[in-house]
Amino acid sequence: MERLNHPEKTFRSIHIAGTNGKGSTLSFIRSLLQHQGFKVGTFTSPYIVRFNERISLNGEPISDEDLIELVNAIRPLAEELGTTPLGEPTEFEVITAMSMLYFSKQQPDFALYEAGLGGRYDSTNIIEPILAIITNIGKDHMSILGNTYELIAEEKAGIIKYGTPTICGAKQKEAIEVIEQKGLEMKADVSLLGRDFKVEHLESSDTGEVFIYTKDQKRMGPFTSGLKGNHQVENAALAIEAIEYLREEGFDLDPALYDLALEGTSWPARFETLQQSPLTIVDGAHNEEGTEALVETLKQRYSHKKIHLIYAALADKPVERMLELLGEVVTSVTVTTFPFPRALRAEQLKVMSPVTPINSFESYKEAIEEVQRSMGEDDVLLITGSLYFISDIRKYFENNENL
Repeated sequence: MERLNHPEKTFRSIHIAGTNGKGSTLSFIRSLLQHQGFKVGTFTSPYIVRFNERISLNGEPISDEDLIELVNAIRPLAEELGTTPLGEPTEFEVITAMSMLYFSKQQPDFALYEAGLGGRYDSTNIIEPILAIITNIGKDHMSILGNTYELIAEEKAGIIKYGTPTICGAKQKEAIEVIEQKGLEMKADVSLLGRDFKVEHLESSDTGEVFIYTKDQKRMGPFTSGLKGNHQVENAALAIEAIEYLREEGFDLDPALYDLALEGTSWPARFETLQQSPLTIVDGAHNEEGTEALVETLKQRYSHKKIHLIYAALADKPVERMLELLGEVVTSVTVTTFPFPRALRAEQLKVMSPVTPINSFESYKEAIEEVQRSMGEDDVLLITGSLYFISDIRKYFENNENL
């Protein structure tokens, strides 16, 4: 960044960390700001369809031409670093640097940054945001972040900068204590969901979740989220709290536009319907908390239907527990794999699964064809387990002109 004249200091940013819900919360904020006429940059990971999605402007992925220009600018610096004791930067560090150079040139009104892993040592943590958001704390990436809520919260709380207000959706007492303590140390106000602002889920509609947002006795809504699942009302509430903070800070924001923006929010692979016949849903539930949220949404929406599961996951995930949770709501289980270095083979998953009976196919295309053949017309096909897997699945459905 020094060699590039610190592009990360040249744009206004908001930093988002957390175990789950980062992408959804970011999407709600982006939609809320765009509906107000602001130009919004986003840095997210992983991508679902194309690499370019990771760096976007007003929801439009960066062009190949701009991407090549950024690679050519960063490459000599990355190679030069490789000759120093610091060593070569990681792929994620290179992409982070590219995004900062891009936003420095494009000058969005706001750049929304999703932390890649943890927070404290994440490469995105060199930005100086006007606002930090910690969506929630769950047990994921424990080999890196620690195996208790306190240790994981400590890593996420690392994004709290001196004097920077922080919005928090954590639920565990021990995690909240860590985040609040960090806020005190950094003289940063922490606004906590459930205490400083609240959300009330009213009902589920065909398009999303209906809810009320409340702060200081002031009720706003009812709003409908464009994303499905009870947990999405919490992500939407974090986004509204962020926008309300910006409004208090003097930004020109009209609450009358919130409803349209929230209902118009979309984010791929979050309880996303790919096909109506048979009804096919994909969800990137890649850890225990994400799977719990998925199971609750299925119970709420499809408890009266037969659900057929196709599952593939990475080796560092608690697959036994995740399959056990899914076993509560599904009629049949089919495991498969996909071309990714850390992906478990279908036979490995079959041996690990606590749910029986179980079918396995090394080819996910064959798995989809076989399960679809066995389904009744009123049944539901659920495909989940890994965001990387869902990326391949979406491409498969697009290529078959089913999406």
